[in-house]
Amino acid sequence: MKLYKYPHRDLWSEICARPVQDDRKIIPAVTGILSAVQKQGDAALRSFSRKFDGVELGSIEMTATEIKAAAQQLSPQLKAALKQAKNNIEAFHRSQKEASKKITPMQGITCWRESRPIEKIGLYIPGGSAPLFSTVLMLGLPARIAGCKEVVLCTPCNKEQQVHPAIRYAAALCGIQKIFKIGGAQAIAAMAYGTESVPQVFKIFGPGNQYVTTAKQLVQNRVAIDMPAGPSEVLVIADGTADPHFVAADLLAQAEHGPDSQVVCITTQARMVKKIEAAVAAQLKVLPRKDIAAKALEHSRIVVTKNLNEAIALSNFYAPEHLILACKTGNALLKSITAAGSVFIGNHSPESVGDYASGTNHTLPTNGYATAYSGVSLDSFYKKITFQQLTAKGLKTIAATVTTMAEAEGLQAHSNAVKIRMTK
Repeated sequence: MKLYKYPHRDLWSEICARPVQDDRKIIPAVTGILSAVQKQGDAALRSFSRKFDGVELGSIEMTATEIKAAAQQLSPQLKAALKQAKNNIEAFHRSQKEASKKITPMQGITCWRESRPIEKIGLYIPGGSAPLFSTVLMLGLPARIAGCKEVVLCTPCNKEQQVHPAIRYAAALCGIQKIFKIGGAQAIAAMAYGTESVPQVFKIFGPGNQYVTTAKQLVQNRVAIDMPAGPSEVLVIADGTADPHFVAADLLAQAEHGPDSQVVCITTQARMVKKIEAAVAAQLKVLPRKDIAAKALEHSRIVVTKNLNEAIALSNFYAPEHLILACKTGNALLKSITAAGSVFIGNHSPESVGDYASGTNHTLPTNGYATAYSGVSLDSFYKKITFQQLTAKGLKTIAATVTTMAEAEGLQAHSNAVKIRMTK
């Protein structure tokens, strides 16, 4: 990790720079995949599965029997863990339901807003070196709570055309019945455009590699997506009360996601630097994914600041996906935080708990998008529709305001729509 000691604000952009991705080759390749799937449908999906994954697909959709069989292939401990996570995630997202509120801004005018579920949802679940069955719960459960009528899940299969049993089991817990054995940009294309087997959806959720991310961005002229995405990241703010072993574990937990993940540590105590670095080195040696984590650490940073106020200011500038406050006064800092996907407060709040089972959603904005985007919530699966109703008296009260404004904009027909009612 590169060390910065008491950096001037001029260096903040350098400190906060994410790993650069070269899209010059990716965009043309993804564009070709999208076009092929749009034109050729299932034939293109089978061709790309053969080309990229070495899989000769029979049926693209999983059968109910295949989904049900997953329960027999998992340990009782993992099934119990998934059920506990499900309960917590459901509880947190159910608490986000809002009752409709009617207001009367003027006598005779009533306005309100109601939620309607997005009817067709597509979920992408990576299934490579780290099959993200936890993401099935994070996306499938709020979709069900919101009342989405159709949920389509795409995830890559292995060469035996099998999907990881934990993904299938998690999908069953969420009531998802349509699972398709396809991955990559072609899966995004299938959900965006529809094929003979895969239904077209209205909004796509889920993480993925650079090709999946690029595909999601390119199909936005056809479907909505959850948010812009990039590699995983965490920023830890540690004061003198932080445990360097805890800090190191949190940094490595994020670094093992992928070689393009980024971890940042900001500390107010220069003496903590060597302790954290030593703990990182010791823990890294025994990680099964140590090679991946080591590459991520190559473009990660550790920064020493003068005080916590400066540390928070630098964190807001970075706008991390995950922010861990390993500080004695963590709660006192919360009002100062303006840009973060999810915040973990204190030495006993590791980010991995939020990744799996505390109840909050782990689908969060990365790459600095936390300055303007929120993480996935129940609202992500709704459309908000506004309503209004006027009585004759209400229209008469506001008529002059509307006609004056419409005519000032040169839109006479707008004015007439009010005037003709007034003459009646």
